[in-house]
Amino acid sequence: MTFNSSPVQSIVFDNQQFFIKRDDLLHPDFSGNKARKLHYFLQNDFPNIRKIVSYGSAQSNAMYSLSVLAKMRGWEFEYFVDHVADYLKENPHGNYKGAIDNGMNLCVGMDIPALTMDKEILFIEEGGRQKEAEYGIKILAEEIIDWQVKNNIKELNIFLPSGTGTTALFLQKAFVEEGTPRPTVYTCPCVGDETYLKKQFLELEENEIYHPTILTLEKKHHFAKLYKENYKIWLKLQQQTGVVFDLLYDPLGWRVLLAYPEVFSKPTLYIHQGGVLGNESMLPRYERKYKDIKK
Repeated sequence: MTFNSSPVQSIVFDNQQFFIKRDDLLHPDFSGNKARKLHYFLQNDFPNIRKIVSYGSAQSNAMYSLSVLAKMRGWEFEYFVDHVADYLKENPHGNYKGAIDNGMNLCVGMDIPALTMDKEILFIEEGGRQKEAEYGIKILAEEIIDWQVKNNIKELNIFLPSGTGTTALFLQKAFVEEGTPRPTVYTCPCVGDETYLKKQFLELEENEIYHPTILTLEKKHHFAKLYKENYKIWLKLQQQTGVVFDLLYDPLGWRVLLAYPEVFSKPTLYIHQGGVLGNESMLPRYERKYKDIKK
């Protein structure tokens, strides 16, 4: 499977112009960064593999995309989670339902077995955080540079929110290795803090010349907690731009970006990394908690 280059859209948000790389439009089952991170596994043959094993949360975007990959290849898919909320068990929806429907075997509260010597098992780190992800992210970098050159944009800043930071890291690395024009990649930690994100970078790439620039807000942010500010900016983005963003990462991403006007003093490209299937579970939670906020 191959993906066409995703389009770049010009928007105005809060009276500022931004460009959006619409990776959310790449594929319904492999949208955004999952298309990039899993591209290597979609492009190459693995004749000895019979099973994928991974781990993470019960509503992970990566979990759903891996379930599709396994189904396409005729592989088993075993996924480990700490817990599944009772409400989700009783009312399957979103990524969880999609992955279950694709035949995922969910292992709740179990330790992941040692798999390093089993050549029939493809082990994927949480969120696709591994070296093979660099393959697809290099293609993303090439698409961005092509667009930059065609549009005669001499300087370009790029922003995207991070979970594991894999996409931001390999994107900056590709730009450094490519030479000029060399966009600067900015990101913010959505899972954990700046120290956690730096640790994720170092596990994949020790040379810090390849690391993106991390930006943060002063107030600590807890992953998946329902913040009124996040809901308000998500609604505002949709109203002003017509673009639907993910509710877990993008609201914080836009809040951080707007807090650093020096970034968008140059042409700025925001990468839409997909994940909107997860809104099926997040949006009702926000609507219940913040009934006073009108759409």
